Amino acid sequence: MARFPRRARLIAGLTLATTAALALSACAGGTAPGASGAPTSGNAATATSVSDFGSFADLEAAAKAEGALNVIALPRDWANYGEILDAFAKKYPEITIEEQSPDVSSAEEIQAAKTNKGLDTAPDVFDLGLTVALQNTDQFAPYKVQTWDDIPAELKEPEGKFTGDYGGYMSIGYDSSKYPAPTSLDDLKKADYKGAVALNGDPTQAGAAFASVGLATVQSGGTLDDYQKGIDFFSELQKAGNLLKVDVTTATVASGETPVVFDWDYLNAAHVKDNKNWKVVVFDGTGYAAYYNQAVNVNAPHPAAARLWQEFLYSDEVQNLWLKGGARPARMEAMTKAGTIDKAGASALPAAPADTVVPSEAQSKKAGTLLGEKWAAAVQ
Repeated sequence: MARFPRRARLIAGLTLATTAALALSACAGGTAPGASGAPTSGNAATATSVSDFGSFADLEAAAKAEGALNVIALPRDWANYGEILDAFAKKYPEITIEEQSPDVSSAEEIQAAKTNKGLDTAPDVFDLGLTVALQNTDQFAPYKVQTWDDIPAELKEPEGKFTGDYGGYMSIGYDSSKYPAPTSLDDLKKADYKGAVALNGDPTQAGAAFASVGLATVQSGGTLDDYQKGIDFFSELQKAGNLLKVDVTTATVASGETPVVFDWDYLNAAHVKDNKNWKVVVFDGTGYAAYYNQAVNVNAPHPAAARLWQEFLYSDEVQNLWLKGGARPARMEAMTKAGTIDKAGASALPAAPADTVVPSEAQSKKAGTLLGEKWAAAVQ
């Protein structure tokens, strides 16, 4: 399959759990021990939990001594990452964050780690789609955050090599001042939506567009084993004159050039700031969902800072910041039960469908082959 850019790459996800389914400076070689015996950099690189540092305070001390954290592929306008990065920087001013290549793909994250192995410029942590994560487990250092038990088993690799963090449903965003609220795929084929319905990219290359075809497939009575029904839907949309062949960006939504959009619900939700009339719909029936995953680089130049970043991401504070960004945090179910979830943020999410499907790696590859063979002819 084609390599997907960060803004639209494929997120071949995990089976989702109930309501939780929708959750550069010097090398670290000289890290000093903390007050209670925080590990040296060598020990930090093998730490699998806070207990290996002695305490959370010792982990913080070790990370501050390293003084740097290299992140990669984190666009600031993606799922509220800008606020999350700024919150970490404010909490730990002793640690300089190097934000590398925000728009690269999951595969490019891994390649950057391999290319820069042994250098202080290598990424310390990853944010990855499941397909790439499954193919590169030898690149990850096992680590279980303190809130590990709150994360559904379906969203985490048992040893802690990678863990689901935030996700969402494929949705429809639309300018409510110009278009009625769609309640089904068939609505989008009506004259009301003439020349108005856009995809976030080409489904043979872009993950969000690929997922749009997946959604159309299951909403049309098909299964993830065969995306033909989804291709047929978009062919019909094209014949009706409703398919708008303009790639979606923040600018096209703000200008009104793409007034009805297939995209992840948390990305669609972010467009409200660009258009006050923008609304988001997740169709009833079968929903199409996916999660991203966090992982620590096994060769992280700042191993303590990498682990502190993981702890930060799975804290109540940051789980709620992802929720503020319209994404569904991995710990959502546990936080709801504990009363620590941002109730306003949770209530603002589009209602989740009763049934949810997520493609396996094998299904994704099969669908990619089918799209490569039939997509262009179907929408010409």
